[in-house]
Amino acid sequence: MMRKSDYSDIKEGEKVETIFSNATMFNGELTFKTSLKIEGSFKGKIKSKGHLIVGENAKIRASIKAHSIVIAGEVKGNVEAVERLELLPTGKLYGNIKTKKLKMADGVIFEGSCEMLKEQGLNRDIDVASRSKDSAAFKGDAEEIVRTT
Repeated sequence: MMRKSDYSDIKEGEKVETIFSNATMFNGELTFKTSLKIEGSFKGKIKSKGHLIVGENAKIRASIKAHSIVIAGEVKGNVEAVERLELLPTGKLYGNIKTKKLKMADGVIFEGSCEMLKEQGLNRDIDVASRSKDSAAFKGDAEEIVRTT
């Protein structure tokens, strides 16, 4: 079960504006500006300037673009998090990622490729792909990798 601390881009005192329960099935294009948590099924396209939370029971088949995204359920489709993407231990992502910051917990299932977007003002390219998996940079948190390169 997700706790308030599990979606760290939602500020203290701020609540999730809209929740699609596990009884909800939605097909189509969805846009929103604040925060949305999906626990049900969704098929189509999601675009938001806000925060998207994919609950543990959610099954999403969509291309997604949002400011920040937390995935605890299953997503099939490409994901672009303008600022930050977090995959929780129960998360499953079958698709490509584009994001500035990535946090991936142990237990996540991820099949796809990942493109790390440059922070504004960053003077050099981030070349994570050329690093050895057993290098010290891979032993830390994913956010730390982005900050230290």
